[in-house]
Amino acid sequence: MNITMSKSLPYLAWLVAAALAVLLAFASPNESSVMGHLPSIMSKTLTRQPVALPQGLPADRTLALITFQRGQREQIESWIDGLNLRNDASIAWMRMPVLNDPGTLAGRCEVAQRLLQHYTADTERARLVPVFTDRADFVRSAGLSGTDQVYALVINRQGEVLARVSGRFDADKAQLLRETLKAQSL
Repeated sequence: MNITMSKSLPYLAWLVAAALAVLLAFASPNESSVMGHLPSIMSKTLTRQPVALPQGLPADRTLALITFQRGQREQIESWIDGLNLRNDASIAWMRMPVLNDPGTLAGRCEVAQRLLQHYTADTERARLVPVFTDRADFVRSAGLSGTDQVYALVINRQGEVLARVSGRFDADKAQLLRETLKAQSL
């Protein structure tokens, strides 16, 4: 009896190890939970086109340029210029200022009017999607580190953040974004 049990012990240990590996594979975080998730939000471009985020993104992989403060416009412009976004039709992109929701339609309209004064070209307005929400909740959900810097995110239509960089344009960061934008969905 002891010989039979000692022979089956390695098989039992292997079975336990395999079961543990399968359990850990399902319990470990997946890419989207690590990188973050864009919350579902109804918004409008500055040309008043409704956009249901993230399902209404212009492509399965979209570059979202996220700002939180008025003074971050120059940093986002560095990404637009550095990636040549105004001339490169192969990249679907949008500018998303994340704004604390004033809580009323009149308050949101007032903020939208100020944005319209800064972005006068229709092409700029069509790509600008103000997101009225709680900034802290947005930051937490998207897996961002705060509101003191800008972010360039690659997001799919399920809202999963597939790539994230922060700060001013950088060629190495831009390469990461381009590779993620061009990768095929699995």
